[in-house]
Amino acid sequence: MAIVIACLDLFGLVAYTTLQRTNEIGVRKVLGASSQDILSLLSKDFIRLMAIAAILSVPLIMWGLTQWLSQYAFRVELTPWLFLFPISMIFLIALLTVVLKSMKVATTNPVESLRYE
Repeated sequence: MAIVIACLDLFGLVAYTTLQRTNEIGVRKVLGASSQDILSLLSKDFIRLMAIAAILSVPLIMWGLTQWLSQYAFRVELTPWLFLFPISMIFLIALLTVVLKSMKVATTNPVESLRYE
């Protein structure tokens, strides 16, 4: 449920960002940018933010879990591999969300976005 809500939130953020950058995308397409260039332009910002969040959160979560699990009689070792799979799945879902919304904007006719300028 939390992943679905987060994806909807991310979808809304991507929609808002693409709406704000519609003119920029239209100018880039007129000047010869391909759809792949537009997709990488839009997804680069979100991937960077997610990487910063992962880098900051994993050590903090590992410290908290180590403190919490040290109170139990049976010890459980926390390895970075336990965090690698969920983080990679979150990156994949977020990238898929960004690409689906950005693809619609990247494939539109640039005349539509630049008509009223």
